[in-house]
Amino acid sequence: MKKILIVDDEPNIVMSLEYTFKKNNFEVFIARDGQEALDILEKQLPDVIILDVMMPMVDGFATLEKIKSDERLQHCKVIFLSAKNKEKDIEKGLSLGANLYVTKPFSLKKLVEQVQQLIQ
Repeated sequence: MKKILIVDDEPNIVMSLEYTFKKNNFEVFIARDGQEALDILEKQLPDVIILDVMMPMVDGFATLEKIKSDERLQHCKVIFLSAKNKEKDIEKGLSLGANLYVTKPFSLKKLVEQVQQLIQ
C-alpha cells in the first residue's frame, strides 16, 4: 500500500483529500503544519507528500527544504497544493525541488491521477 502525507491547515481540504486517497488504497498521514509534518517524517517514509505553502509555524517552502536535506526522504515525491498562484511562487516551489505545483482550487480526480503518475 502506498503512503501519502497530507500537510495542510485547512480542515475541509484535509478531509476531502484524506477520504479520496483512502478510497484509492493509500495509507494516509495528516499534518496541520510544517513542523507536524517533519515530526511524522521522523517515523514514516511516505511515497508522496502533498504540501500547502501558507501554514502556521513552518511554511511549505521551509518544510520542503528540510525534506530535501534528509537522505531518508530522497525518494519522496512532493506536490505543492497552494492558493499562492503567482509565477514567482510556482517557480520557487519547483526550484526547491517539488515534483509538481498545483494551485487551489483544484480537481480531486486530476490530483489523484497526477499522484499516481508520479509514483509509477
